[in-house]
Amino acid sequence: MRVIAGAAGGIRLDVPKTEVRPTMDRVKAAIFSSLGDEVIGARVLDLFAGTGSLGIEALSRGAASVLFVEENFAAAAAIERNLARTKLEGRVRKQDVFAFLRGAGTRDRFQIIFADPPYEKTKSGGEFTRLLLEDPQLAEMIEPSGIFVLEKRPTEKMPALPLWGVTRARKYGSTEVLFLQRTNVLLAPRAL
Repeated sequence: MRVIAGAAGGIRLDVPKTEVRPTMDRVKAAIFSSLGDEVIGARVLDLFAGTGSLGIEALSRGAASVLFVEENFAAAAAIERNLARTKLEGRVRKQDVFAFLRGAGTRDRFQIIFADPPYEKTKSGGEFTRLLLEDPQLAEMIEPSGIFVLEKRPTEKMPALPLWGVTRARKYGSTEVLFLQRTNVLLAPRAL
């Protein structure tokens, strides 16, 4: 696994010996080809960051900042090593993604959000994809014209999407990549 293009192009990334499923280089290349210049200057959130390859690719291609959220300590340490190896700067949060979303509020807004959750079900039996797509905090964290890039298993059924609209969907073997944008439904304001 490597950084494909940009300032750190060609640098190999460390993959921890844990249950991480890194995004294949050809899938990553397709994602960034679709994003094009949207990456330049963007504030990016990388959820279930794993090795950090998506966020690091964004930094290499000119993103202004990336916040990596990963609860696995070995994977989070690999992200920090990969940032050092590529000489790129990003913030790493060692935290469960849903705990992060509950505590984040709306103070941080992002132009691009990546999520590559585990394909298996959560400990409570729910599917990560459904939980993400139904999470109002996640929808509040993206800019109105922002792009949410979600990787999932192609056979996984999609829930109803009141908060999101799918703008593009592509299958790459055992991975399906969805490009989503927040719908125009106004989210209820939070009580102060």
